[in-house]
Amino acid sequence: MFSYRHAFHAGNHADVLKHLVLIATLRHLTQKPTPLMAVDTHAGAGVYRLDGDQAETSGEAQDGIVKLVAAGLADPAPALADYLEVVASFNREDRPRLYPGSPFVIQKLLRAEARDKLKLFEMHPTDIKALVGHMAQLEAGRQVSVARQDGFESLKALLPPPQRRALVLIDPSYEIKSDYTKVSACIQDSLKRFATGTYLVWYPIIPRPEAHDLPRRLKTLANQAGKPWLHATLSVGQRDEAPQAQMPGDAPHRPGLTASGMFVINPPHTLKPVLAAALPQLLQVLGRGRGKGQTLESGG
Repeated sequence: MFSYRHAFHAGNHADVLKHLVLIATLRHLTQKPTPLMAVDTHAGAGVYRLDGDQAETSGEAQDGIVKLVAAGLADPAPALADYLEVVASFNREDRPRLYPGSPFVIQKLLRAEARDKLKLFEMHPTDIKALVGHMAQLEAGRQVSVARQDGFESLKALLPPPQRRALVLIDPSYEIKSDYTKVSACIQDSLKRFATGTYLVWYPIIPRPEAHDLPRRLKTLANQAGKPWLHATLSVGQRDEAPQAQMPGDAPHRPGLTASGMFVINPPHTLKPVLAAALPQLLQVLGRGRGKGQTLESGG
């Protein structure tokens, strides 16, 4: 149950998409002076070393944030430039060695003067210890709370929030199939409790029926609630080079995750145009072969 560790995947193309959307959404929501409650249901360790053993073992950041920074885009789209600046703010060098997870990204953009709050939930026994230590270093005080609890269940007690404004990020590992059903059930329950919240759902695009059905189910739930939605996907595609020959007894070659999506319910009206400018640039830099592409659709 607790085998998934995001440290192996930190800074990959899926993180780039997720945090690009997250930052663009938060920038809009924090323009209003009223307080905001942010919730991360699956917070992970909070921040990750890209030169650590886990990240270097997978090498996924090399095809994500490292590649994006190295590209040195002359005229990045505003949302992409903002994302790169946020990541750079956690590093002293041009080459990123630290990658901020969602908790660090959110906390950086929240406002102490507006009394914004951040609620973090994580169940992994190792990651929750790291998360507590990492968040303590930020000295955010009562702005941030961390709990070793099931994020799906804990969210129920937070909605509707006293602030009457909320951003909720839901991005489980989907290591077990039931996560897909839990995400749908969580969104359905959350919309009943607090219909005006902004809900962001990340999911992997993989050859599994549950993954294919999830965005369709989320569209149905948003439409039934009469709420607008936005759906963005990024596929970097398969590598063009021929696969390496395998020796007898080797484990079968796995290409790794090549695509992911972000589904947003009650998105800011500014989100679609900024993503329309940023996604093609992301694809230009991170796309690597057959199957690459990006989509952006909205409704409601």
